[in-house]
Amino acid sequence: MLISNAYAQTAAAAGPMDSVMQFLPIILMFAVLYFLMVRPQMKKAKEHKALIDGLGKGDEIVTQGGMAGRITKVGDDFISVEIAEKVEIQIQKPAIAMVLPKGTLKNL
Repeated sequence: MLISNAYAQTAAAAGPMDSVMQFLPIILMFAVLYFLMVRPQMKKAKEHKALIDGLGKGDEIVTQGGMAGRITKVGDDFISVEIAEKVEIQIQKPAIAMVLPKGTLKNL
């Protein structure tokens, strides 16, 4: 009495294009997420890898922790950084945040 009869005739008449239109918002969300989040992260990771591969003796660097110094030795996984006169520390290569222009440490 209070509930009307439900008929499934309209669902059977739906074409293949209607099912694609149902998934279109989900597909668009994944495309937007890719271009706003994944792609910039991949670009940044590629730039950081190029920075690490280009390190050499004498480069002035800043670590992610904020320590500045000059590279004295470059190994496979670690580098030696002179942070003060006759004071060297060993750090991992991925811990390097940026390479400074030559002569920057003298001005600090």
